[in-house]
Amino acid sequence: MGGAGGTGEADGGPAVRASVRLDVRDGRIERITSGAEPQPGDHILKGVVFPAAANAHSHAFHRILRGRTHDGRGDFWVWREQMYRSAAELTPETYEKLASAVFAEMVVAGFSSVAEFHYVHHQPGGAPYAEPHAMELALARAAMAAGIRLTLLDTLYLAGGIGTPLSPEQQRFGDASVQAWLERLLSLRNEIAQSFPPEMVGVGAALHSVRGVPDTDLAAVAEQLPADMPLHIHLSEQPAENEACLEAYGVTPAGLLERHGLLSGRLSAVHATHLTPGDVALLGNAGATVVMCPSTEADLADGIGPARALSDAGATIALGTDQHAVIDPWIEMRTLEHGERLGSGQRGRFSPQELLRAATDGAARSMATPIAGALAVGAVCDLMAVDPDSARTAGSKAEQFPFSATASDVTDVVIAGERVASNGTHVRLGQPGRLLTEALKEFS
Repeated sequence: MGGAGGTGEADGGPAVRASVRLDVRDGRIERITSGAEPQPGDHILKGVVFPAAANAHSHAFHRILRGRTHDGRGDFWVWREQMYRSAAELTPETYEKLASAVFAEMVVAGFSSVAEFHYVHHQPGGAPYAEPHAMELALARAAMAAGIRLTLLDTLYLAGGIGTPLSPEQQRFGDASVQAWLERLLSLRNEIAQSFPPEMVGVGAALHSVRGVPDTDLAAVAEQLPADMPLHIHLSEQPAENEACLEAYGVTPAGLLERHGLLSGRLSAVHATHLTPGDVALLGNAGATVVMCPSTEADLADGIGPARALSDAGATIALGTDQHAVIDPWIEMRTLEHGERLGSGQRGRFSPQELLRAATDGAARSMATPIAGALAVGAVCDLMAVDPDSARTAGSKAEQFPFSATASDVTDVVIAGERVASNGTHVRLGQPGRLLTEALKEFS
């Protein structure tokens, strides 16, 4: 496999090397040669080659809402009611079709892996499907069809708010108890392991939020969740969540997780928008990953999270597309930096290299499947090639593409050594726009 240029590490810093050849065996990079001539049978990638991006936070069905929820005023809570209406329409069949299209859109944009924060488990009203993992298996099949690595985050959702039962709209998200969820989670993990290749589909766990999981059930999760599972949680996305948590428990959401021993290097805290300085210190000292979703946080008027402060405190910053107002790793990178600039009045809060790390190996800590954090021998061969001569990138230094490139400039995507997308078209599935148009016909 050859490319016109590739990014790598040389002398401790980023470098662009010309005419790089990657020898790949069993989906991993076996040898890297700079200044190489193409050989018969090579796949030629034209452009600047980067590690493929990783999407550390996704709700695939939220793609239904793009372009349909922007014509009125309101806030996160108004948007949430619209989201519930879309969730109520999902079936395993329609969700598989929709998720296949959404994952295909991710792939052509440059993503090779995704952490899917999944809570639509049961039928409307809460009754399990005859196949208890019907929705989860639909998502796994969709990922396999799109060729994207999937970390399926099976989510615990027991309450509609602190001290509040699930609403009728939330019944299909919930389980009878934390023990029922733990049993279902382990059953799902076993079924996925038997049915799908582990390098492509893995299972992790998620807690919806401290609003959605009562205090006593957090304790059970801390005691019983397998130690090798990634754990994600929506954290302090809204001030109302913090206020309710302080009133009920006397601590912030981060403080509540710390109380139960849930703050650690395996935790991915999603959003973390409204944090106190003490919260920042807790997450940093724990070495947690903080998954920022800048385009979603802007679209929902959530606010600007303290990304720079979290990174300086010791947290790892990762990026996700969440509700998919846009699916574009390059836009997420620069929107993270632009938020920091707007909040601080300073430029250069994150270097281009830090933004690239957030979009690649920063997200690796969130995943149960391998991703390519760097172009290195032994790494999985997950790549995206970017056109250096587009109207957006022309004249840009390759190292500064986070401030000029978009997904439209991605010419090729390779996952496990196989070209899966080229010039905006999925090799197996075709045009994502067509797939999405057909899938979205199923929803009002």
